[in-house]
Amino acid sequence: MARRKSPLVSALFKLTRAGVRQSTKIGKAATRQGIAAGGRLASSARHVMSGIATPADAPATLSGGRWHEGRWGLGPLAMRRYRLFIPTGASTRRPIPLLLLLHGCAQDTAAFAASTRCAAVARERGFAVLMPEQAQEANPQRCWNWFGSDARVGMETRILMAIVDHAVSTHPRIGGPLCALGLSAGGAMALTLGLEFPDRFVAVGSHSGAAPYSAVTPLQAGQTMRGRRSPDAEPVARALNGHAAPPVLLIHGDFDPVVSYANAEAAAGLWADLLPEGTKMSLSSGEINRGSRRRITRQDWKLGRRPYVRLLRVHGMGHAWSGGAAGQAFSDPEGPDALRLAWQFFAGVMERVPDKAV
Repeated sequence: MARRKSPLVSALFKLTRAGVRQSTKIGKAATRQGIAAGGRLASSARHVMSGIATPADAPATLSGGRWHEGRWGLGPLAMRRYRLFIPTGASTRRPIPLLLLLHGCAQDTAAFAASTRCAAVARERGFAVLMPEQAQEANPQRCWNWFGSDARVGMETRILMAIVDHAVSTHPRIGGPLCALGLSAGGAMALTLGLEFPDRFVAVGSHSGAAPYSAVTPLQAGQTMRGRRSPDAEPVARALNGHAAPPVLLIHGDFDPVVSYANAEAAAGLWADLLPEGTKMSLSSGEINRGSRRRITRQDWKLGRRPYVRLLRVHGMGHAWSGGAAGQAFSDPEGPDALRLAWQFFAGVMERVPDKAV
């Protein structure tokens, strides 16, 4: 005859079995949460390790244009990744202008493309955008090396120009006039490129960047960023060897705690000092007010009717891209759109200079 189970034993067995099931469910849930939390921690760690303040997805291809990706440089040990946006409608018979757009520190091309919305502006205005990406091996903070020895800075400028040449040779339809623009360290590098290769660039621009040729050591770079050092025009003029500096656009917030607004004034002063003695410039000024966006004070120096220096002071803005996308680091949605302001200046320069292919 089968042995009857005690009611107490049966109850304990059922309770234990239920407890095991519940523990299993809790364990599985905890495991799932642990994996998710671990994934978030790992993702955050990857972001920190990547040196990118606010990572963004790779820019999506839009109707009316296409993104290309590549890697190029001066050799296996001097390579950089890049992204290139080409709007539809470009042809080899009539190449479109090319904008070399350089990100700032703690950014990559995806984050900077998201902040500037460069593809939408390029598609609307009919120019291509080339965005090299600084390697973390070359600078842990992903800054372009705008200061240092001549060899170090020169190597970086040659890498960037090699990428330009490669992109144009691969896509001849973007071989129109060449301009450069950058944010922060990218801005300082854009101005450096203009002075290193004055015959290649129609115009250059810096947004919240340090004055170029003003520092060699990190200590000097810090002094420059605080507005305590200015570039020496004499060696720059000798290096130009009679070539004219390209017209320059300077955009800077007057509340910038990272790179003092004095750097924009110092860069404007450098461009003025590079003119031959006795050259006359005309100065005009005005205000830019666009709805509720930050107010801008504009100063224009011209050589005859040709634009030479434009200085845009964005009132109340810190170290950020004016008009940039919300949610991105170094991006101020309350400012007027910096890329549209820049292209307005570049287009005005192109109207008054002979065609200059890349």
